[in-house]
Amino acid sequence: MDRATELVTEVNDKFWYLIIALLVVLGLYFSWRTRFVQVRMFREMLRVITDKPDDLPDGNPGISAFRAFSISAASRVGTGNIAGVAIAISIGGPGAVFWMWMMAIIGGATSFVESTLGQLYKVPDKDSFRGGPAYYMQYGLGRRWMGVLFAVIITVTYGFVFVAVQSNSIADAVSTSVGGHEDTVKMAVGIVVALLTAAVIFGGVRRISSVSQVVVPFVAGAYLLLGLVVVVLNITAVPEMFVTIVQSAFGLNEVVGGGIGVAIMQGIRRGLFSNEAGMGSAPNAGATASVTHPVKQGLVQSLGVYFDTLLVCTVTAFVILLADPDLSAATGASLTQIALAEHLGTWTIHFLTIAIFFLAFTSVIGNYYYGESNIGFLTPSTRALNVFRALVVVCAFAGAIGSLPLIWSLADLSMGVMATVNLIAIAPLSVLVFRLMRHYTDQRRQGLEPVFNRSDMPDLRGVQSWGDTPSYPERQGADA
Repeated sequence: MDRATELVTEVNDKFWYLIIALLVVLGLYFSWRTRFVQVRMFREMLRVITDKPDDLPDGNPGISAFRAFSISAASRVGTGNIAGVAIAISIGGPGAVFWMWMMAIIGGATSFVESTLGQLYKVPDKDSFRGGPAYYMQYGLGRRWMGVLFAVIITVTYGFVFVAVQSNSIADAVSTSVGGHEDTVKMAVGIVVALLTAAVIFGGVRRISSVSQVVVPFVAGAYLLLGLVVVVLNITAVPEMFVTIVQSAFGLNEVVGGGIGVAIMQGIRRGLFSNEAGMGSAPNAGATASVTHPVKQGLVQSLGVYFDTLLVCTVTAFVILLADPDLSAATGASLTQIALAEHLGTWTIHFLTIAIFFLAFTSVIGNYYYGESNIGFLTPSTRALNVFRALVVVCAFAGAIGSLPLIWSLADLSMGVMATVNLIAIAPLSVLVFRLMRHYTDQRRQGLEPVFNRSDMPDLRGVQSWGDTPSYPERQGADA
């Protein structure tokens, strides 16, 4: 097991230089071409997330922008925010937090581009829409082979590896909470998570979004509130903490790790695992929404990056750093638990166990949906889908009893491959997003609620939805 972990880690250490270069270069390019849409249109993000959904062709109401956001949030807001941040700090030092912030801001533009493309090339589904990178690779680039490759990668990454990561973090948190009998606890956790996963994933995307939009805001809100309490109680230490983060980020005050390179590497890796900007995952969720313009869901998913990293991940980082813990003594979820207990008492160990359970479990079902959507791209076979569901349940159990370092290393490798394929695809397709954004902002300047029909840009090839529709009811007099 140790040798397997070392081998995967060696591959990651080299491969991730390429991924970081792609993420930074393309993120900056998208930011420049969109005039930093992730900052400039922040107020518009808050406006469109409350939009009511359009009706589907069968007359039933579609999935709203907020519900689609909840599906992606279910995957984003999970153990990456609690265990992943702790791992980044324990390996890369406090400076990893700074680079996590920087990649979230740059990644907001990347998320905007990929999620707008996911909406543009979505296809009708039985109870909503479905789409994602596999679809814009086939219909936008005209390369089905590339779509098939991505569909296989994301199915393995999210359906199997990331499900195992979430289950493993639940088991780690529960073991810290109850103490002793670690193997028995992990076995029991694996069985419970597997059974709950099986119960939910056979209910379809509507059940997934229904569970997510209730659980995620409540649990994340409670966790953010505790984090705010910690900050208030330690307000005098906050300026020094910021100085430590910045100094460590540039190698001026290394606490742990191998220097600035380790801080950058860990910050970007854990940031990508957490907010998923550029990985090609969020477009799968964003494509399910029934909105009047593709840009709307691009804006909503950019907001998701901020919510995930600049809020939830930052709270975890503050809780850990303000406790000034021994970063070599613990890692993962247990480090966050120990730090929170130092601030507010041992009862928070058990609270965080519950929070991790719910956040990780909603991530499991959100991850499952990404796999389901891409299984549908590969084959219409119901049997194939049921086999996939069964394997997801198996991974939910196996992850709980597996090795923490190996599972996280496999997650790094698989998400790196996935991000590479997706970034290569969205680079040439981004010109379409820039056109769509101009189309959107032109209507907003006229005081209209933006609406897109494929006849507005008849030269676009492969668009499967967006047929001509009546004007949006609130189109006139929109608040520009």
